[in-house]
Amino acid sequence: MGAGFPLQSFPVRLPHHAGRLFSGARIRVPVKAAARPPNPKDISLASFSDFALLAPLKRALDGEGYTIPTPIQTQAIPHALAGRDLLGIAQTGTGKTCAFALPILQRLGKSGTTRKPRSCRALILSPTRELASQIADSFRAYGKFMHLSIDVVFGGIPVVRQAKRLATGADILVATPGRLLDLVAQKALRLDELEILVLDEADQMLDLGFIVPLRRIHALLPKKRQSLFFSATMPEAIAGLASQFLTDPVRVAVAPVATTAERVTQGVMPVPQAAKQALLYHVLCDREIGRALVFTRTKHGADRVVKQLVKDGIDSAAIHGNKSQAQRERALGAFRAGTCRVLVATDIAARGIDVDGVTHVINFDLPNVPESYVHRIGRTARAGAAGIAISFCSGEERPYLRDIERLTRQSVPVLALPEGFAPDPAVIRAVTEPARPHSRGTPDRHDAPRQAPSRRRRRAGRSKPGMRPQAEAAAG
Repeated sequence: MGAGFPLQSFPVRLPHHAGRLFSGARIRVPVKAAARPPNPKDISLASFSDFALLAPLKRALDGEGYTIPTPIQTQAIPHALAGRDLLGIAQTGTGKTCAFALPILQRLGKSGTTRKPRSCRALILSPTRELASQIADSFRAYGKFMHLSIDVVFGGIPVVRQAKRLATGADILVATPGRLLDLVAQKALRLDELEILVLDEADQMLDLGFIVPLRRIHALLPKKRQSLFFSATMPEAIAGLASQFLTDPVRVAVAPVATTAERVTQGVMPVPQAAKQALLYHVLCDREIGRALVFTRTKHGADRVVKQLVKDGIDSAAIHGNKSQAQRERALGAFRAGTCRVLVATDIAARGIDVDGVTHVINFDLPNVPESYVHRIGRTARAGAAGIAISFCSGEERPYLRDIERLTRQSVPVLALPEGFAPDPAVIRAVTEPARPHSRGTPDRHDAPRQAPSRRRRRAGRSKPGMRPQAEAAAG
């Protein structure tokens, strides 16, 4: 917490089946943090009208209800309008999309240049499908009174269909790196006419292993271009990547690196891994939870959580990389519409979900990458609202919690378990008792293939005369 912020201790209403006031730990949060005086260095413009935008852009912004720019928009838009390369660092949910969309629409709208077949004038690279779709929707909203072609391409949809759409070219193209390279390889898209490049959520690009595709894309780009680089965090690897894409960039940072959203009330509940599902049920039964986003570490874990929640009578859906694009869109659409109250996701969706009214983020599993924690809890407390982030922490996950606290430079308050929640003692013993000496533990059916083979099985596995090499190798 910064100096000068008054602190007040209050009992947090955390969800459980009884819906009674949570009487465990007390969390200290800033009072009226949103009303603190603005920093003159951060805010110098009073409204979007001060940017001297084109009339169609002003009309669209008025229709969207945009009046006062956020700090990242205030600092980034003037430099981008001037044609400078830009390195923007801001936590998720601060309005970064608008910060690069408006300058792009302004430049393309004023130039009068027409797009060429199988090319694009502005390219925005996004790490996930969901984020790519949301960026394209934002461009369409801001540019709805401008005659510009806006398209989006990503995996999960037949590439032939996307190639046909790009035959006439696009003014603005939003893409994921893999699908972009697919289209280039099929000669359905060329990048030599590119005027503006945007890398959004660059740190997640690296987390998802896109470093090699990004270098391949960089080799295809024209040297004369404007590049905008946005990231929520700035580790050394991101700084190195930025130096390859940017030329004499202006650096804009509106929040300390790796800080968590100020309006998010955080807490952690110590619980054995095997008791997490029961605890999640108790938490979600509270009627005060309007829309909850639950994060797991693995895809199969997300499916297991949803399967049990549905059995328990709680409407929920999963979204992760193994789902088809249609399944992901249906789940996200139901969550956004309110027909699905709980959405269970993996980290691939941590920065790809921009849904208003997410009251709670629940970390069913703590992330093993501490930066992911910042992005996860940033899915709540958006657009000036408040939110609650609850993390379940097993004994094995304590190192992850320490890494998170070290990164964010603040401790996460420990919360007592909800009233009425009592995990089965036998379940707790099964996950907390140390294994006996010289024992492999008590295997379950999932561990069977890893058991040591019996003497009979070892004897049967020995090679026999006349065995083919393939069978002999399999037996060994």
